[in-house]
Amino acid sequence: MLLDVDGVLTDGSIVYSDSGNETKRFNAKDGLGIKLLMESGIKVGIVTGRDSKALMYRCKNLGISTIYAAVRDKAGMLDSIIETVGGSAENTAYIGDDLPDIALMARVGLSIAVADAHEYVRQHADWVTAAKGGCGAVREVCEMLLQAQGLWDAIIKRF
Repeated sequence: MLLDVDGVLTDGSIVYSDSGNETKRFNAKDGLGIKLLMESGIKVGIVTGRDSKALMYRCKNLGISTIYAAVRDKAGMLDSIIETVGGSAENTAYIGDDLPDIALMARVGLSIAVADAHEYVRQHADWVTAAKGGCGAVREVCEMLLQAQGLWDAIIKRF
């Protein structure tokens, strides 16, 4: 599963302090969903048009090492990602929210838009989440993928 960041893992807000430091607000429930996916053997990566220290800290915290930041051509990165981590485009899901995500969404097997994605993106997605970006949309997708793989019941039993 590949994820955009701003508008998907966050609500799309970018906050700067007076000293110019950028902060982002991430959802803890999304984080647990990502960890459950990775513990179940599903690879998770980031493909985003922006780069930030906050993103790198969050990825380190979650154990995400496949990070493609400051990417202008997201669809063009897919071949490199597959070559690096394995798999195929057909077996890849991507969650996006805005126009730069459309080309990559068209190349993967499952394209997902968050509930508050741009209308054009929602129209071209295979699935639209009920939750908005940064508000549990990623968790929703993680649980759906785990259920589809038949892994959800075993996870629930652990808790």
